[in-house]
Amino acid sequence: MFFVRTATERDLAAISALLGETAHATYDATYGADKVAEMTAKWHSVAALKANLQRKNSEFVVADDGKRLGGMAYASMSQTLHETAVLHQLYVLPALQRQGIARDLFAELETCFPYAGHMRVEVVSDNAPAIAFYAAHGFAEIGPGSEAWGMPTVEMEKVLDDAR
Repeated sequence: MFFVRTATERDLAAISALLGETAHATYDATYGADKVAEMTAKWHSVAALKANLQRKNSEFVVADDGKRLGGMAYASMSQTLHETAVLHQLYVLPALQRQGIARDLFAELETCFPYAGHMRVEVVSDNAPAIAFYAAHGFAEIGPGSEAWGMPTVEMEKVLDDAR
């Protein structure tokens, strides 16, 4: 059984490996292993993760079963959008997907931003399972997102319940 807890600096190498494995499993067929490796080296390096871990007004959590990390999530308050939290990362190891780990990570993050009225996420447009996950958890598409690394995205938003 996996438990959600706050990430620590000791977790960063394992989180980086988890992100790399998940990104390759998700995007290699569409974008190629070289592009995914380049993206992962920049966004999922221990240094990038450490900067996120230290960022103010953010929350960085992992799913841990005592032996390994099965998933991770990272969100922060937007610096430009009023009362909006931004979900930057939510990843679960491919072998552990569809077991409720992403749901548990997301449920934890929803409670971490008491002043946020909305949460936003950008999802790669052709990642149908992720889009379906967010839709099932109350997100609605609000328009196109950015196109980082040549990967078009869709922006989704959820109104956060005041009773959370």
